[in-house]
Amino acid sequence: MIVDAHQHFWDPARGDYGWLTPDMPIYRLYGTDDLRPLLQASGVDATILVQAAPTSAETDYMLAIARRTSWVVGVVGWIGLDAPGAVDQVRRRAQDTLFLGVRPMLQDISQPDWILRRELEPAINAIAAEGLVFDALIKSHQIGVIAELAARHPQLSIVLDHGAKPGLGDGEAMAAWRAGLAKLSAHPNVTCKLSGLLTELPPGAGTRHVKDAADVLFDLFGAERLIWGSDWPVLALAGDYRDWFELAHEAIAARQSSAARAVMGANALRIYRPDAPRHIGA
Repeated sequence: MIVDAHQHFWDPARGDYGWLTPDMPIYRLYGTDDLRPLLQASGVDATILVQAAPTSAETDYMLAIARRTSWVVGVVGWIGLDAPGAVDQVRRRAQDTLFLGVRPMLQDISQPDWILRRELEPAINAIAAEGLVFDALIKSHQIGVIAELAARHPQLSIVLDHGAKPGLGDGEAMAAWRAGLAKLSAHPNVTCKLSGLLTELPPGAGTRHVKDAADVLFDLFGAERLIWGSDWPVLALAGDYRDWFELAHEAIAARQSSAARAVMGANALRIYRPDAPRHIGA
């Protein structure tokens, strides 16, 4: 099974997408009818729907879509980890087999190491205890923060979104990115998404930089700890769905011909565990 482990739907009329502004080409409703033909053209069987707004209403919106869409196998939603009752909220959401993980939008929080605040630990411990995944949406300067989070919470399954958004084409930035990821990848509870790289390309840069970054991710995380995702419709700012699918597939197959099956689907199913009882102790 081929799984797109990172895609979005949104409706700007809902009003909680602070980052999505009317001047952006992707400022419009994106729903299942928009994505379905793209999946069919690329042979993608299923997707995981990921939050794009930091509200509970966003999570409810996504779960409603997943309930009526057979090929959306689960949702990575949002929970206010610093809110009163956060632990109860985690436990409540975890009762829903479509709720697979939690993603605070760490890249948009002014305090880079916000997730390391001690008052957040009960909610983080609950995420781990309930068998949910923690998606880390960060920029490259926050890689060390996630390494510390992984060390503090070895039972927490962490998925790094978009390879921590490397500075493609910038030699110094890429060297720092690789050094940081080398330390992060030493933690066995961290997996990385091969996603969101095309939108990190500077204007006029070729896809060679994307392939180079994919090589680094493969070297550090290996075939068993990489997960492919499209980041659609953000992807539409930089490229075509099928082109990205084929580029990622070719980059992985060039490194290890047998790895494509794992990276393009099997790893996502193993790590996010759709349809599994969420509570590990159950």
